[in-house]
Amino acid sequence: MKRLTLIPFLLFSVLTTAREGTAAQDIYSGPVRAEVVRIIDGDTILVHARPWPGQIIETYVRLRGIDTPELHSSCADERRAAGEARDLVASLVHDGDEVELEKISGDKYFGRVVADVTLTDRSDLSTTLLREGLAVSYDGGRKTPYPCPGS
Repeated sequence: MKRLTLIPFLLFSVLTTAREGTAAQDIYSGPVRAEVVRIIDGDTILVHARPWPGQIIETYVRLRGIDTPELHSSCADERRAAGEARDLVASLVHDGDEVELEKISGDKYFGRVVADVTLTDRSDLSTTLLREGLAVSYDGGRKTPYPCPGS
């Protein structure tokens, strides 16, 4: 009988955590070492993370605090800008390079995490993209549409 009383509590806990998003307790400070598997676009990479000894987790990592243009946009200018952002990331991080993930939290889309990504030279990848004008600040809310001519 005691097991049945736990079910509503567990369900409440899961739903409350899902609603709260990235509350302070939902952020893992890290650092977690990770090997870059592939550059997806200007603000997402695929890594093999090593959070515990003997454990490797493949996950998509969204760069915290930024948004880059979309590669699959209907706007040619946005696609070009997205390619520039992806190319900059690819010039800084190569497949097989090690990075550190910090301030790791769940993303609003399942299957990836949001994190600060630090390169081997100790530079922050998001900061570099912002400095180069290839990203805009992003807090996880509504995205600012890319300014395309004629739209």
